[in-house]
Amino acid sequence: MSAILPMDEALSERQKAVLDAALSLLVEDGDKLTMTAVARRASCSKETLYKWFGGRDGLLTATVQWQAAKVRAVPVRRETLCPESLVQGLEQFASDWLRVIASRTSIALNRVAVGQAGTDKHDLGLIVLENGPVALRARLRPFLEVAREAGLLEFDTADEAFGTFFGLVVRDLQIRLLLGDRTPITDAEIDRDARRATQQFLSLHGAQSTAPATAPAASNNERGNVHARVL
Repeated sequence: MSAILPMDEALSERQKAVLDAALSLLVEDGDKLTMTAVARRASCSKETLYKWFGGRDGLLTATVQWQAAKVRAVPVRRETLCPESLVQGLEQFASDWLRVIASRTSIALNRVAVGQAGTDKHDLGLIVLENGPVALRARLRPFLEVAREAGLLEFDTADEAFGTFFGLVVRDLQIRLLLGDRTPITDAEIDRDARRATQQFLSLHGAQSTAPATAPAASNNERGNVHARVL
């Protein structure tokens, strides 16, 4: 069952606190998460959880959506879009994205999702896929399309451009984290990587007026596609 409250704007502060409690339990207990444990951690009744989220799958969906909502949507305003705001929007999206996937919460979510793949358990993998990368693609697509209409980007399809951007932003980071890489990632490194990914993306898809004169070269591996990664 889908979550009853899928969007950030529809959530009260109390509901957000419940989802944060669920996320912390996922980090601690993985797929052993239960409605009873969430109710206990969040100091609310199971009846309230069922009313808000419709069951365990709905709660899981809402927690993934709540985590993904930390990647802020980029404002789409054709009349104010310029090379500078294009770069700013892409860098913001990339840095938010990197902070989310590098968090202990996302690592735990993805490990549970991968562990359940191909089993008869609750299909957290599809929940993560649909409410993670698929939702992020839908969130960025309007910005990319408006930038193309404004003559700032050049690409055949927005999905193609998103796949390129995804690969440049995420690179091998998520795989390394899922496999246990404990190398600390600082905010400065995230911001640097977001700038680099944006420059590389513009070197591939930017119109002549927006493509950087010099940008770090994008390797073939960095051009990976969305299908190989998760939230």
